[in-house]
Amino acid sequence: MSGATVPQPAVERMVPFSGHPLVVGVVPDQDPLVVRTALALAGPLGVGVYFAFADTSRFIVDERPDGTVHHAAIDPDSVDDSWEQTDASLRVALSTLVRGEGVEWDFRYLAGRPDRALTHLARAVDASLIVVGTRASGTGHHMRELLEGSVAAHLSHHQHRPVLTVPLAVVDWKEIRAPWEH
Repeated sequence: MSGATVPQPAVERMVPFSGHPLVVGVVPDQDPLVVRTALALAGPLGVGVYFAFADTSRFIVDERPDGTVHHAAIDPDSVDDSWEQTDASLRVALSTLVRGEGVEWDFRYLAGRPDRALTHLARAVDASLIVVGTRASGTGHHMRELLEGSVAAHLSHHQHRPVLTVPLAVVDWKEIRAPWEH
C-alpha cells in the first residue's frame, strides 16, 4: 500500500462557478430535464457546457489534455461502428435542446466507466460542477443500480467537484419497501 494520500475536498480546492464550465452526463433517449437544468444554471452563470456520454462498451486507448479520448471496442474481434451513430444522434438531440438558449456548448463521446470519464473531463476543462440525472425507473434499472451503484454517488465520493443530481423519477415515500419485500 502506498503512503500517498488522496486529495480531499477543501475550500482551497473549490473551483469558482463563475468562468468555469459545467460538465453534464447524458445518455441516449434521456429525459430533456437534465439538459434543461444544466442550461438553466449555465445561462445565469455565463458559462459554457460540456455534454458527455460515456460508452461502457468501449475502453480508453488515450486520454487527451482537452478531455477528448481515443477509444476502442472492448471486443477486438467486433467491427463496431455503432458508436458513431450514437455520437451523431446525441449531437442532433443536444442541438435541438440547446437551440436558442445562448449557451456555448460542446459534446464529448467518452468511454469506460461514466464516473471516471466525467471526472477526467471535468479535470481537463476545469469544470466547476458536474450535472447528472438519476437512473430511469423500473426493476431492471433498480437491480443494475444495486449491483453497480449510482453514477452520482460514485462521483460524489471519488472527486472534489460538486455534483448536481437531477431527479427523473420520484417514488412516493409510502411505496418504499425494504429490499427483501420486493
